[in-house]
This record gives sequence, C-alpha cells and structure tokens, in this order.
Amino acid sequence: MSSVNTPDSLHWLYRGTSEIFPSQPDSNNPEENLEKLIEKSPRPLRVKLGIDPTGTDIHLGHSIPFRKLRAFQDAGHTAVVIIGDFTAQIGDPTGKSEVRKQLTSEAVKNNAESYLEQLRPILDFDTPGRLEIRYNSEWLKDLNLAKIQELLATMTVGQMLAKEGFSERYKQENPIFLHEFLYPLMQGYDSVMIDADVELGGTDQKFNIAVGRDLQRHFGKKPQFGLLLPILLGTDGSQKMSKSLNNYVGLKEDELSMYSKLEKTPDAIIKDYFELLTNLPLKQLPENPRDCQKLLALEIVGQFHGQETALTAQKTAEDLVKNKGTGATDAVPEYDLSNVEFPAKLFYILNASGLCTSSGEGRRQIQGGAVRLNGEKITDVNLTFDNAEQLSGNVLQVGKKKFIKLV
Repeated sequence: MSSVNTPDSLHWLYRGTSEIFPSQPDSNNPEENLEKLIEKSPRPLRVKLGIDPTGTDIHLGHSIPFRKLRAFQDAGHTAVVIIGDFTAQIGDPTGKSEVRKQLTSEAVKNNAESYLEQLRPILDFDTPGRLEIRYNSEWLKDLNLAKIQELLATMTVGQMLAKEGFSERYKQENPIFLHEFLYPLMQGYDSVMIDADVELGGTDQKFNIAVGRDLQRHFGKKPQFGLLLPILLGTDGSQKMSKSLNNYVGLKEDELSMYSKLEKTPDAIIKDYFELLTNLPLKQLPENPRDCQKLLALEIVGQFHGQETALTAQKTAEDLVKNKGTGATDAVPEYDLSNVEFPAKLFYILNASGLCTSSGEGRRQIQGGAVRLNGEKITDVNLTFDNAEQLSGNVLQVGKKKFIKLV
C-alpha cells in the first residue's frame, strides 16, 4: 500500500493504492504527476477500467478497482468502464501458463450483463456524466489489416516476451499463439479511443497499462497515468482470492453466507480487507480482534444487502453458532431436496447442495468431524437417507461458516 503523505482532500486517491506511474515528471517527460492533474484539471478526468466478462460472477477481489473507480466518481470525475466484449474472445494471457479458451460473443454478452448488475451497489449509475459504459467491439471489430499492422509495429517480439507469463511460457516451451500478442495492444488501443487520463488495474496489469501509454503517444495523445491496486488474498489468508480455491466471497452470495465467511477473516489480513473493501477510518478500528471481524463482516454485507439485512445476518449467524445449527432457520439459505434422487448418501447431498465442491470433499468433511445435521455431528461417512421427508426442515452444516436448510 502507498505511504505517500498527501492532503486530506486526496486521501481517497492513495488509500489502498500500490503504485501510481509515472510518479514524477522528468526532462524527457513533461507530464505533471497525477495529484497535480487532479487538482488543476479544468474538466473531469476520464478514468478507465476495463473488464473482460469471461465468467458470470464477481468476488470481492474483483471489486477493489471498482471501489477506486467509485472514489474517482465521488471526486467529480468520469468513470469509463470498458466491457471487453471483443478482447474477451481472446482472453487476457496475463499470469496464464497456457492459452485461454476463446469465448463466443453470446457468452460474453450474457456474462457482461451479469457483471454490470453486480456492480450496481459499487458504482454510481445515476448521476449524469459520472459513468460511461463502452464495449470495445465498437472500435476493434472493424480494424483493418493496415491498422493492425500499425499497432503491431509499435512493439517488438522482445518487448512482448518480457511480459509476465509470456517469458515463463517461452522458457518452458509452452505454446504462445500470435493472437495473444494482440491482447495488450487491443487493451492499449481502448485507451486511445476513449481518451483515458487514468487507467486502473491490478498490479498484474502494469504491462498492459504501459502499452496504453505508448499507443496514446503514438497516436498523438497525452499518455494516461496508471494506478495499480493490490491483488486481494482470499479468506484463507494465504492465496489469491479465487473461486477455484474456494477462498472467495462472491458479490451475489446471500447475506448469511457472506457474513459467515467474513467474520472469520484471519487477523493477518483483516487490516488489508478494511483498507481495500471499506471506507472506515483505519485508526478507529476496534482493538479486540473478534470485534474487528464482526465489524468487517457487518460493513461489507451492508454494502451489498443493506444495513438492516446485515444486522439480521449477524444475529442469525450468532444464533446458529449458539444453538449449534438449530436456531433461526428462516434466514438460512434453502436447498430443494427435489433435486436429489433418493436413496442418497449424505456426502452426495453435501456436494449437490453446494456445501462441498465434490462428493469426495463431502466424505472428507464427514471423516474430519466438520458436518452437523441439526447440530448433531455426523461421523458415518456412508449415512444414507431413503427419502426427502427424513431431511426436510433440517439444517445441514459444514464447519462454522456454511449452513443450508433442506426443504
């Protein structure tokens, strides 16, 4: 995180920011720094954030640059969200050890609609002049070969191979396809077309944002500033937040699931969560670690579900733990047992309901003593139920965070 001393009026700019580049003007680069540009600009800055809708769900890690984008909106600037409906069909190769699957235009369109709906609690969609949503197929789908050749001529193969991911794949003799070289150039060309003053991205996006600066210079435009934000660790406190690692909190999750995950945030990362995911003053956080966890969960659930709903989720979570899964079941997410073909083993139901990612994980959770049915620990890994009536109305629990009411 940045430790820059800055006026209180620009505290929002540096909160949770890893890097702003360039940070200083020099003799070969007469640009002012971003702080001065914000203070002196006679017009709202155009602040770009691109997203490639390669899936349907956004988690808290994805939300960090959008929160920074909202801070720019609140400061009077224009957020320009680029929906990479064209570039998503290539896929950003950053950090990937192999070529990404190319998506159909229909899949990208459906994903984009889902993304935008999830962003409504974060961004200001209503104030005139504060938000532009652009699709980069608008300018990329009709690029002719002459323009593509011009873009390609701005970079060397050596520069491309220096990009994170490409260099590792080249050394390991993993295939790198020529269309992947186009991705950072297309992302950079987006900045040219929308006249970006600032581009936001994770720390893994520095190369792509720098390409945008180079292309803006090539086309006779003032180069953008890059603002980089940290990659959020997951709820395990050790690895990048990821759905595949099951250490994530999704923006579409119900309030109880979201609260139950966040109230267990490890002490080592909880300050980062407050800094990156809330606007609460960091100097005023509770000294007691447990109070910090509860405040974090309440604050974030409130952002996406409303404060009253968050308080209800908090009380429900407390009741469930206090009563070992037998109380306050009205607020627990439900799972319809008509989706199960009986007779069925409990480990299968754990998988089918989403409490576990596989039947194998369900077996392991039972063997580890983490599964309870109406508060009673289950130890028989082969426990079988003959019909839905035996389970209807019961609360199925895995660990201290996950609850499902069977109906």
